[in-house]
Amino acid sequence: MPNLFHENEFVFNVLFEAVAEGVVVVDENQTIVATNAAAEKMFGYSKNELVKQHLNILIPSSYHANHSDHGGYYDAFYKQSSARKMGENKNLFGTHKSGNNFPVEVGLNPFQINNKKYVMSILIDITNRKKSEAKILELNTLLEEKISIRTTELNKTVSNLEKEIEKRVKAETKLRKSLKKEKELNELKTKFLSLVSHEFKTPLSGVLNAAVLIGKYKLTEMQHKRDKHLSTIKNKVYYLNGILNDFLSMERLESGKVKYKLANFKLSKVVNEVVYNSNMLLKSGQRINYPLNIDDLNIYQDEKILELILSNLLHNAIKYSLENTTIDFKIKTNNKGFIFEIKDEGIGIPYEDQKHIFERYFRAENALTSQGTGIGLNIVKGHLESLGGTIEFKSIKDEGTIFIINLPLIKEV
Repeated sequence: MPNLFHENEFVFNVLFEAVAEGVVVVDENQTIVATNAAAEKMFGYSKNELVKQHLNILIPSSYHANHSDHGGYYDAFYKQSSARKMGENKNLFGTHKSGNNFPVEVGLNPFQINNKKYVMSILIDITNRKKSEAKILELNTLLEEKISIRTTELNKTVSNLEKEIEKRVKAETKLRKSLKKEKELNELKTKFLSLVSHEFKTPLSGVLNAAVLIGKYKLTEMQHKRDKHLSTIKNKVYYLNGILNDFLSMERLESGKVKYKLANFKLSKVVNEVVYNSNMLLKSGQRINYPLNIDDLNIYQDEKILELILSNLLHNAIKYSLENTTIDFKIKTNNKGFIFEIKDEGIGIPYEDQKHIFERYFRAENALTSQGTGIGLNIVKGHLESLGGTIEFKSIKDEGTIFIINLPLIKEV
């Protein structure tokens, strides 16, 4: 031990060698004045081999400039003269005698002896700690990579499950719709068979009875009786023909096979035809008020379909109105198209049935005793929608109904 500690040399020797960490003491010129065995072993030097050497011998050459005597880390620390840990949050390295660098942790402790300042460095070789940290970092990186891979796989699995669930939901929805449609079709078939059975059986029975009675009137003077039954047959056949036409229209609308034959024609032509045919169905005391000043109105539409629509509404007005009532048939025009209004003083449509009135085969509860198929208004609405038109109504039970049709102008091609 140098003269630095000669007064208590034995005590300092014991203390130096008892410390497990490396101890290196330097003076103000960064000259090593004392080391312990732990420091010498750490740096690969023999006893007292480091004494009188410059501190740079233990520092990697790349750090020498930072530890220079003037303006460097050491000079700044020397002037502050306070104990602290060196290199907080930095990687510090020492240089072994072999030239290899290794990581160290350094604590600096300034002190004075005989008015001279010294710095004691407590050094710990943290190579194993750094290896452990590197291993932990490597393991963390591997773990993060595995987590990332597993997360990606999990997200992919979740995505696939979501797609599969979506497919199944769509398939189930489609199946439910198919089952619902099949159920509706079965219900429609049942209604249709019941309807056909009832609506065809009654007029056919009337035709048969009239034909049998005609056969009994063989004398010439009985011609008026034969004419009466022939008229009955004609009316029943006309009614049956109307039902068949309704079914054909419904089938074409449903299958999208309707091909509209648009042409330019006088509106009065269709109105006169519809009113003429409807007059033959009027009950006692019934009358139809219709516009007479429409000779100058031309319309570009499907003539037969317009006739079907207006006939259906007028026939309903007649059928569901009592004797001695009036049916008002009005026609208006504006810059958008034509407005047809058909108002009756009939039985009206119960409020609770109004939301179903355009549904196929539906008949209001107060109309069940009258002849009808329940498909007429459904067909009318279907045609109007195909032609870009609309139909609406207002009705009060036992007071009457007004149907309003808006038919847009179609430019002639």
